Amino acid sequence: MLRVSDHHLAQVNVARMKAPLDSAVMEGFVARLDEINALADGSPGFVWRLQTEAGNATYLRPYDDDRILFNLSVWESVDHLKAYVYRTAHAQLLQSRRQWFEQFEKPFVALWWVEAGQVPTVEEAKERLAWLQERGPSALAFDLRTSFEPAGEVS
Repeated sequence: MLRVSDHHLAQVNVARMKAPLDSAVMEGFVARLDEINALADGSPGFVWRLQTEAGNATYLRPYDDDRILFNLSVWESVDHLKAYVYRTAHAQLLQSRRQWFEQFEKPFVALWWVEAGQVPTVEEAKERLAWLQERGPSALAFDLRTSFEPAGEVS
């Protein structure tokens, strides 16, 4: 029998900065990065996040566009991720995101299930986001509005 506890939720999100990370435009965002990352690390249901030795992933550039920030993490459940995103100080950053980031025409967040203990790769995350952008939500890649259980049922 498949149990949700056998799986964790991987999430990737991207954002295109309005200006380079070290610009005055991005100061407010950069000033809160350590706080928000520490908040994620200590949040219930947090499992893992992609980071460099600096403690964040802001200097990774997996796309040709140098202004695209890439965030990849793993959570115990959709509910845990939603609690962090919408019910912590992270929500303040979401409300201010247009100060720092351009609006995407396509989905910029993709979720999918991984076996507990599995760490998703950057390439896998890019593929899942591309899948969602091209085909819409499915068990392979979905969003916070249309989530799927590990067995593929819509929740």
